[in-house]
Order: sequence, then C-alpha cells, then structure tokens
Amino acid sequence: MSVETKTETFTLEEVLASAKSTNCLILWNDDINTFDHVIHCLVKHLQYTEKQAGQIAWKVHTEGKCTVLEGSYYEMEVYRKILKSEGLTVSVE
Repeated sequence: MSVETKTETFTLEEVLASAKSTNCLILWNDDINTFDHVIHCLVKHLQYTEKQAGQIAWKVHTEGKCTVLEGSYYEMEVYRKILKSEGLTVSVE
C-alpha cells in the first residue's frame, strides 16, 4: 500500500502576505461583468446588502478598484477564488 502526499508550495509573495496581520481583497474594474452580476456576487458571497454592493460596484467602476474585505491572507485567498470562479477580477494585497 502506497501513501501519496501532496506538497503545497508557496511563492515568496504568498509567504510575505501571510505574515502580514491584515490583507485586503481587491475587486477590480473590468469590461466583462455587469453591475447586476457584481452586486449579486457581493451579496451572495460577502453578505453585503444590495445598497452596499451597489455602492461598491459604482466605486469600482469610477475608481478602478475597491477593497471589499480584509482579513488573514488565507481567508482572503478563499474569497478570491470564490469571486474569481464567478468571473470577477480580484486580487489579494
């Protein structure tokens, strides 16, 4: 019986980000997603109200980006993957 183990590797950027006490999930403007889709995703996954999500969507549209969540690197990475799977352009800083 053989046992397989997976080794997880991290980039230097990921290691340094994980050492920070707070990381930010950034939502970026793009030419693909509609306001309605962005609002839907923020309400569904980040529990914003419709009004809050609309204000965030407008800020992203006018300023190019907006911090939508703060927390540990690993928590932000989970939310980044969720929002990315919905087609949104997001990053962790």
